[in-house]
Amino acid sequence: MDERTSNGRLLVFDCHEAWVYQLRVVDWPMDIVVGLPGRDTSGWDTAMRPVPANGSCVKLADVLASPEIYDCIIAHNLSDLLDVKALEGPRLLVIHSTLGGIILDQHTVTPPDELRRAVSQYVRMIGAHVTAVSRLKGRSWGLDEDVVALSADPADYPVYGGDLARGLRVANQIRRKTKTLYWEFHEKAFAGIPLTLVGRNEDLPGVEASRDWNDLKQIFRRHRFFIHTADPELEDGYNMATLEAMAAGMPVLGNAHPTSPIRNGVNGFLSSDPLELRARAWQLLKDRDLAEQMGREARKTVAELFSLERFKTGIRRSIETARAKWRDFSVSHLAGHAKIQETKPGV
Repeated sequence: MDERTSNGRLLVFDCHEAWVYQLRVVDWPMDIVVGLPGRDTSGWDTAMRPVPANGSCVKLADVLASPEIYDCIIAHNLSDLLDVKALEGPRLLVIHSTLGGIILDQHTVTPPDELRRAVSQYVRMIGAHVTAVSRLKGRSWGLDEDVVALSADPADYPVYGGDLARGLRVANQIRRKTKTLYWEFHEKAFAGIPLTLVGRNEDLPGVEASRDWNDLKQIFRRHRFFIHTADPELEDGYNMATLEAMAAGMPVLGNAHPTSPIRNGVNGFLSSDPLELRARAWQLLKDRDLAEQMGREARKTVAELFSLERFKTGIRRSIETARAKWRDFSVSHLAGHAKIQETKPGV
């Protein structure tokens, strides 16, 4: 008999601090698994976000030894799911990257169709539900039935200043993601433009991560505009840092992209021509009033399309779907086990 007990908690794996921090709006207590291998930090990365008020950091070994039954286990990859295969409880797998992006980043040799099929079969086999942070990312895996968009709240950010006549880009491990980040285009477009790069990039001299979220907010507040470029087949026309910049009142510049929330000339500038984009960058560096005007529109866009309330509604729905799938899976599993017992000789 399973002696684990349910106390109305979530279990979520660390490694996407900015995403996990959003779960503070769900208002359920949660345990956050930290100390995972392959991380830049041994615990929760406070340079990204503070630990959510409703969260407690735990080690995987302690979770596995605990009698707790979680109302939902939230994983970010198959390794997370495999780590908790012995635990009872609903599973929710969150897709953060496109299949193509994962293959490039991890130098995976498995053919895309085979990898897509294996993931789909495994989540069905364990009764898990899948949600994606964008339609593009879910569709790349063939798992786009549920999408919960990222969120950013303008109320979390100080009033935009734009007093520093420099562009800003926030990205980690750029050299590993040059194709995904459209880096060749970035370099052509912003050559000669005063620019600050923020993030963990040990191979780029002079580039450092922010000290903490408050430091990052001030960086957003002071810089004139934000930059996001991405290969339309591998990454969305925005990421969490882009939405943060918009929430902080920054206009955004980038390559033309079908999923970008930027309306050219309204809340930023988009162009497939790097020379045109560079001209727009100089225009904003010279015209702070225009940057402020566009930044106000960017704040409106993020409040409308990427609100915390939308995230809260979406993730609650995903968790409830995961719970329903787990109930159906458990009933089916028990029925199958009973049928096997009935067919055994002597039973």
